Amino acid sequence: MKDLAKRKNDHLDIVLNSPHSAMKRTTGFEQWRFEHCAMPELHLDEIDLGCRLFGKTLRAPLLISSMTGGASRAAMINRHLAQAAQQLGLAMGVGSQRVALESRENSGLTRELRQLAPDIALLSNLGAAQIAGPDGVDYARRAVEMIEADALIIHLNPLQEALQSGGDRDWRGVLAAIEKTVAALPVPVVVKEVGAGLSVNVARQLRDAGVAMLDVAGAGGTSWAAVEGERAAQAHHRAVAMAFANWGIPTAQALTDLQQAMPEMPLIASGGIANGIDAAKALRLGASLVGQAAAVLGSATVSCETVAAHFQVVIDQLRVACFCTGSANLEALRQATLVREA
Repeated sequence: MKDLAKRKNDHLDIVLNSPHSAMKRTTGFEQWRFEHCAMPELHLDEIDLGCRLFGKTLRAPLLISSMTGGASRAAMINRHLAQAAQQLGLAMGVGSQRVALESRENSGLTRELRQLAPDIALLSNLGAAQIAGPDGVDYARRAVEMIEADALIIHLNPLQEALQSGGDRDWRGVLAAIEKTVAALPVPVVVKEVGAGLSVNVARQLRDAGVAMLDVAGAGGTSWAAVEGERAAQAHHRAVAMAFANWGIPTAQALTDLQQAMPEMPLIASGGIANGIDAAKALRLGASLVGQAAAVLGSATVSCETVAAHFQVVIDQLRVACFCTGSANLEALRQATLVREA
């Protein structure tokens, strides 16, 4: 368990401090631009960014995406994120709860988190390997109860596990375990990748298993292959990992592919979302919600106020993007003209 906690702590350090953890591959959003509307006929301050998620009202379509778990400082980070989410009316997905379930180190992942953010959509989180284990359904129930979550995120990270020392190597039975978990839980299940994207084929299998929402979590942001390469103790393991630093389906491509193939499936866009303009593009391309993780991690180590300030910038950027496309609300933004650059 100490090794697992150290691994999580290493992950935080590398994402915070290493330029190599960011992909050279882009998200693909830079290939798109909105047609500017010079006469929006709107009041900027009256643009409605609100939406609903799992019965909760959000003031903006943003998810503070899963990022932490295990490290002792994660308690502080989770507290800052929850307070900011409550203040701004955003959704929050916690980091993996595996360590909290298997040890006494709860990382702040207790009902106190819900008390700090009583009104938000709060999502619990477990890895597919834990769900596929013999105690998978029990873990899932406990993860939800631990923070009084509105839904459970199951994250898929086969590339990271394959490259990680001590990673989970047996991924047989994951789909069946997800389907079993969906049937057993009283809350919806969301499935996400962690930076390599979801393909249409995988997404269809997850839909058929009863999954309520998908987070495409595409390539273009943090490369967990590069993170594991940074952690590698031996040159051999580093060389294997770094070859996959730019592996994956870019976020914009994964989003458009899934939206076209399964227009009825609610989608979250995460993976390299840089600002509110990227968020606007993602919403126009089919996302119901936009997630950020690594981009806010530095702020989360400081205070609730710095997290709130970070997301207020994103919200204001999104609002101006709506204004300059003549979009009074998110429904109108999804009809705005978006042009693919030649």
